[in-house]
Amino acid sequence: MEISVQMYSVREALAADYQGTVARLAELGLRCAEPFHLVEHKDDLVAAREQFDITFPSAHQGFLGDVDFDEVLEAAGAVGVEYLIDPFWNPEDWKDADKVRSLALRLNERATQAEGTGIRVGYHNHHFELASTLEGRSALELFAAELDPRVILEVDTYWAAVGGADVPALLGNLGDRVQLVHLKDGDLAEDPSGQQPLGGGKMPLAETLKASAGVAYGVIEFDQYAGDIFEGIAASLEYLRSA
Repeated sequence: MEISVQMYSVREALAADYQGTVARLAELGLRCAEPFHLVEHKDDLVAAREQFDITFPSAHQGFLGDVDFDEVLEAAGAVGVEYLIDPFWNPEDWKDADKVRSLALRLNERATQAEGTGIRVGYHNHHFELASTLEGRSALELFAAELDPRVILEVDTYWAAVGGADVPALLGNLGDRVQLVHLKDGDLAEDPSGQQPLGGGKMPLAETLKASAGVAYGVIEFDQYAGDIFEGIAASLEYLRSA
């Protein structure tokens, strides 16, 4: 598992100095990062790849709704993205099995559209996809069962735990469809203000990392952090290096 970082964690720094922030991530020893708002930041990301020893193998961008998907694919190709992840879908829809199946069909269609580009599409969960039970399993597991084999999942292990999932068991159930995991720690509350560097909270990290052994990328993320965010990322990176 190669270590990456979700750039949403440093969104305030990026807004002030995009290239300088990427440089700081590279200085921490990170060789991969996961952008958000891919289309919006395409030019900055292309420039960053040219300047720094860092790549962007996965990226977050909404594309399951009514968007110009060709534009999204063009941005992903320009940035060098291998895994294109839609990071969010309406929480209410995850309470309805028919809507979950319809969303899976939509993602399958996007996989067909992306065929031949070298880009695999996928979805990233929050807590509500796990908190919702449909037909005897979580809405996320129902969703996964309807997906084309080309489609991947990025499991946010922290939010899955907040949603009530046994995260190692969930990862085992989803199998090799999971190509990326978000790794974070904290008090496991829906309020993200209690998030901490890896090893500082209540996540079953040893078991989660063992269950994640076959994934391509483990992505450090903070939705919020009360301390210095770069120090928090560095602490999480050190935890993973010593795990």
